Amino acid sequence: MDEVIRLNADYAVASSEPARRTFDRIAAEGFRSVVSFQTREEEQKLPIEDERQAAAQAGLAFLHQPVSGDSLDDETVDRFRDALGGLPKPVLLHCSSGKRAGAMTMMHLASEMGLSGDEALEKAASMGFECDNPKLEAFVRDYVDRHQRRSSATPSAAATADRR
Repeated sequence: MDEVIRLNADYAVASSEPARRTFDRIAAEGFRSVVSFQTREEEQKLPIEDERQAAAQAGLAFLHQPVSGDSLDDETVDRFRDALGGLPKPVLLHCSSGKRAGAMTMMHLASEMGLSGDEALEKAASMGFECDNPKLEAFVRDYVDRHQRRSSATPSAAATADRR
């Protein structure tokens, strides 16, 4: 795996998919779950079923939530957010580049923190998530604006960037 961006104590996003040999290291670093956003149609270092098996062998929970830019809709994000709540934390989330994983995780966090769509995009950019897709950027902004939850989150609970 390449760079990992730590969003907060519970979530980190990898900028690439893990290789089979890295799952023991992921577990040793304290992660308890792995989420893959890759679709079965994508070229992968490790097919989804092999990734699921490697995660299990390392003692990690695994969620496959395939997301493509063409199929991204509210239902997909809502299904992911529901499943994410049941995973042991901390969670390492990935896709092939980190863009979908970053967008999905930021939509969840920003909605929970009561951020606006623009605030979510600003926070994502400050953490190193570059959105070079206007359609994805518009979807993230719109989703967060429509799903923001006014919670008791404080600035100290906000996501922080900790690059490894």
